[in-house]
Amino acid sequence: MPDPVSAPFTGTPHIAAAPGDFAPLVLMPGDPRRARRIAETFLQDARQVTDIRGILGYTGSHQGVPMSVLASGMGIPSVSIYATELFRYYGVRRIVRVGTAGAIAESVAVRDVVIASAAHTDSSLSRILVDGVMLSLAPSYRLLRAAADAAERETPPGGGAVHVGPVFTSDHFYLDRPALFDALERRGTLAAEMEAAGLYAVACAEGGEALAVLTVSDHLRTSEALTAQERETSFDRALHIAAAALLTDV
Repeated sequence: MPDPVSAPFTGTPHIAAAPGDFAPLVLMPGDPRRARRIAETFLQDARQVTDIRGILGYTGSHQGVPMSVLASGMGIPSVSIYATELFRYYGVRRIVRVGTAGAIAESVAVRDVVIASAAHTDSSLSRILVDGVMLSLAPSYRLLRAAADAAERETPPGGGAVHVGPVFTSDHFYLDRPALFDALERRGTLAAEMEAAGLYAVACAEGGEALAVLTVSDHLRTSEALTAQERETSFDRALHIAAAALLTDV
């Protein structure tokens, strides 16, 4: 990265946006198409600010407050890159992931929403940030509380339940370890996904605030699953909860 004191800022290796192109508040889905849909249907007057490697980012407003959306791609390495660059180089203060998860607990159903109060992980991430310490990866309490409060107000027709609790962030999408999921469920883990721990670790390291609000797209016990199209369009409740959390105390 060029030194901003000695050279003009021309973007990062992964984001082409100019200074000021991103709002301090950012929604972060994994899928670039979902980012585009959020920009087109949820934000007002959104304009595209980056498209490097097909990772789309837009800035507009929501309820009169500047707000951006940027896709993260899949997995801890990808979300860690984009979240770090947003916090470190673009003045972003809050990022809320709006993604999908696979239910572990029997009490969680497909189309329910999970607000991740912690992110367990088998990734080395929690061990490498501070030598000799395994960090607890958790969201901003302020965002967590705001999301939980918003969930009580969000009651769409036929909407599923909203759960607040830990998730498991895995590096392996096709992980086939039933005994692991049994052990996690006994310890209160609600769902599995691939990005929350990375986002929480970056926020901790960069002094930002972060949260993950997840729509349950499939169930690891019953094999029930949404289609690819349903995954793209069935996250409106989570999106409204996420935006409400971003706007708290603004």
